[in-house]
Amino acid sequence: MSMDFNFLMSDVVRQAREEMDHAGYEHLRTPEEVEEAFNRKGVTLVMVNSVCGCAGGIARPAATHAIHADKRPNHLVTVFAGQDKEATEKAREFFEGYPPSSPSFALLKDGKILTMVERHEIEGHAPMSVINKLQGYFDQYCEEV
Repeated sequence: MSMDFNFLMSDVVRQAREEMDHAGYEHLRTPEEVEEAFNRKGVTLVMVNSVCGCAGGIARPAATHAIHADKRPNHLVTVFAGQDKEATEKAREFFEGYPPSSPSFALLKDGKILTMVERHEIEGHAPMSVINKLQGYFDQYCEEV
């Protein structure tokens, strides 16, 4: 008995979305939602999600745990590369100077890119090193909550 690939993928995507929901991230599924969210005042952390192993084993756990800090972004949002393609394309327009990368994290302030944690800084690294990198950027760019 063989499993249907599309069914398996939809389950992986559903679980990945639920992880981000539970962590308090807002899903941006359309270019309009991206535009609105990215132009909010304050600091926004964007998690570019994907179905790859380093997203599930490193990036999503880092996204979940990094936000438990004295300084943290005002807004937590996520786009899903390969799933919400138009929203992801729109998000990447804001990441000026950075090539497309997923999973990845972008930190924006008032709609302007501050910095990114790209896939090469996630894949092959321990979740704690990504958490430390994110929290270092939070210390640098965010206000205490």
